Amino acid sequence: MKIPAPPSPPTQRATSGPGSTRPPEKRPAEPVLEVTGLTKRYGDVEALGGFTLSVAPGEIVGLVGHNGAGKTTFVEVVSGLIRADGGTVSVAGHDPHTARHLVGVSPQHLALYPSFTVREHLKLFGGLSGLRRGALSDAVDEVAADLRLTEFLDRPAGFLSGGQQRRAQAGTALIHRPALLLLDEPTAGADPETRQALLDTVRRRADDGAAVVYTTHYLAELTELDATLAVAKRGRVVARGTAAELLTGLPGEVRLTFEDGTEDRRSTDDPTGTLVGMLAGASRPVASVDVRKPDLDDLYRSLAVLDGD
Repeated sequence: MKIPAPPSPPTQRATSGPGSTRPPEKRPAEPVLEVTGLTKRYGDVEALGGFTLSVAPGEIVGLVGHNGAGKTTFVEVVSGLIRADGGTVSVAGHDPHTARHLVGVSPQHLALYPSFTVREHLKLFGGLSGLRRGALSDAVDEVAADLRLTEFLDRPAGFLSGGQQRRAQAGTALIHRPALLLLDEPTAGADPETRQALLDTVRRRADDGAAVVYTTHYLAELTELDATLAVAKRGRVVARGTAAELLTGLPGEVRLTFEDGTEDRRSTDDPTGTLVGMLAGASRPVASVDVRKPDLDDLYRSLAVLDGD
């Protein structure tokens, strides 16, 4: 079952000659999620300070930022769990409090009933989203297969491993094929099998048209998902684009480890030239060479400098 795409605009007919036509202009799909200027305070703490983000159908946005950047508060507002103090949120044209059936949420912290089986969790959340009878049963089987949970369907959540619980949690968000998926660090502490099952399933759902917001500290996951990036800092998005766009020009690092155990590390935006120079000037036997490309930490540091931290 695929999420229906927005309707195509009507064909425009040209009048340059009798019976002549021209193809319709392609318009960008309307965003599934449109967030503008969100603000939220808890006493003296500003959790969101003008948070703005747009996510198109089929797009995976990697929402990244240090702890306290506002990522989880943003997810709670969009999912309708809390109300913002200011700003606007639209989910497929609806207020989030009336569009919960369009949203699937996998929270940062596990929220499963220990005595409920995986099947009972999936049926509960699927039923709350409007699935019934055969459609619900088919959805349970599909999600269990996607997340490699089929053999654990009738096992209570309290008897699952940590990775299995992570997959079950994600299943409750995926069960009704929502138009918008909010996944808050879904692979935190996960084993390789869980991580791969989740990444594969998220990619397929995006291919089927779902808009995805995926918060994580792992740039490698976002690269595998072919995600765009939104960098959050102090409750707002301060950088937006692809990983290649945001990391271009940032320095990486070249490290030489010598046989006596000492190291020589140098930050550089020209790793090849730097490595040649370091090797030419080395006066001791080199045991290993490591060239590290720019990563999220480098991006955070560059944004901190620009922001005056």
